[in-house]
Amino acid sequence: MKRRKLISAVLSLVPTLITASALALRKQRPEEGFKVNAGEGRYHGHIRLKGVNSNILDVKVSGKDTDGELAIFEQTGLSPGRGTPLHIHPFQDEIFYVLEGEYFFKVGGDTHRLRQGDTIFLPRKVPHAWTQVSVQARMSVTVQPAGKLEEFFVKMASLDQEPTPQQVAKLFLDHQMQVVGPPLKVE
Repeated sequence: MKRRKLISAVLSLVPTLITASALALRKQRPEEGFKVNAGEGRYHGHIRLKGVNSNILDVKVSGKDTDGELAIFEQTGLSPGRGTPLHIHPFQDEIFYVLEGEYFFKVGGDTHRLRQGDTIFLPRKVPHAWTQVSVQARMSVTVQPAGKLEEFFVKMASLDQEPTPQQVAKLFLDHQMQVVGPPLKVE
């Protein structure tokens, strides 16, 4: 009887031990808030992309700040007529808020034109793409959870030359995304 009580007591502690271990492995969040000035990025400076477009990305809130739960980027569009290939994020939802200019989005089977002040939600696992329509454009991008998108942007900026479509597809796969179609043509 004592043996059953001991085993029962030990087994009742397992969930607590697993939870405590998982919490110990998590990174520490900042203990104070922070401000990121307009026109600046919290990390990496201005990230100048190659491949998909040549836009500038500023990290406003990094996954490093949120234990990977959230990331927010500001993207300055320098590539009218260019955008992303049709792709899927299996693990992340995205929210785009247009700060300036105009964009054309495809989400699943639907297409949308977004202008300053418009917001669009792109659920995980749904194919989507966007193209910059206007000459000048800027948008805020929120990703939840953060995933590997920040690392993807840093890698795209570090390339020595414009990547081929095959290299772009591999970079997407290496950063938890999958290319499933060509870039979006503006309608």
